[in-house]
Amino acid sequence: MNLYTAAALFIGSFASATAFAPSILTCPSVSPLNIVVGDDMDVTGKVKAVFANSPEPDANFEKLVRSNFPGALSNKDLVSTVVDTLALKGYSGSNTLLATSFCGDELARQLEDDFNGIYGNNFNLGGLSGFPFAGNTGFGAMASHIPDDGYCLIVYGPHVGLAADGTVGKVERSGIDLIDNCCASAILASNYVKSITDGNLVLTTQIQKSQDFQQGIVQELMLPYGRRLSDAENRMVELPFAIFESQDMIMSEIIKKGSNAIKKNVGVALLGGVQINTGPDTLDYFLPLRFDFMVDKGEVFENMLPTLVKV
Repeated sequence: MNLYTAAALFIGSFASATAFAPSILTCPSVSPLNIVVGDDMDVTGKVKAVFANSPEPDANFEKLVRSNFPGALSNKDLVSTVVDTLALKGYSGSNTLLATSFCGDELARQLEDDFNGIYGNNFNLGGLSGFPFAGNTGFGAMASHIPDDGYCLIVYGPHVGLAADGTVGKVERSGIDLIDNCCASAILASNYVKSITDGNLVLTTQIQKSQDFQQGIVQELMLPYGRRLSDAENRMVELPFAIFESQDMIMSEIIKKGSNAIKKNVGVALLGGVQINTGPDTLDYFLPLRFDFMVDKGEVFENMLPTLVKV
């Protein structure tokens, strides 16, 4: 067994058999996740309220974003289109559980907050770099919280900073003069992989140190991408794509294994991609790489990505 496989299995190994057993739940009028029974407010009105105080679009900066990440959408455009698309399938604030797998960085909360404004508080599946460290156990618990005959939206992926001067992997933060790394966990993993690829560091199997086990696993999961990152024209641009590929494989395996926890007559939408975090005065963006609608125990029923590519 190679280190990549071992690390991926470690994420999933948090599961127990009982985690996948559906729970019998009673539904109060307002759940701890703020799923409000009878919340049928027009989704267009909700989106407008969510982005009422967001920065104005900057056409020049948007060109900069898309020169590095073609196809990226502002959070406003992304949320508006996703919400409209899912509303046609029956998603609303009263019947939908939001789940996310994002990095712990506070900048990664922005997209989470934007979707919170539509669907209520989220179930967190993520850890460093956005990897789904909640694993099978977390997914099983989350699935049991989906409203009966309702829906779930899972949004996941890594994030990357984009500074005002166009530097990828850096970002301005409120109250901090330093132009900071983003994502720090991903960059540390990239540096670790580069040291091994370049022959400056000896590969070991000691990945589960309790005081920093998540970062250790992130680093091992990135080892298969060493040559790809070394050959990239811009390593910081390529890095989130490599991380997403790894995360997408793990998320797919978690859903496959945990599909028995999904109740009958429940729809699950899976939105994956790269968050692009920017400074306080500009909009954040998201590059969608997967948008699927699943029914019947996790089987992909519809590829909805074209609805986002056309925006």
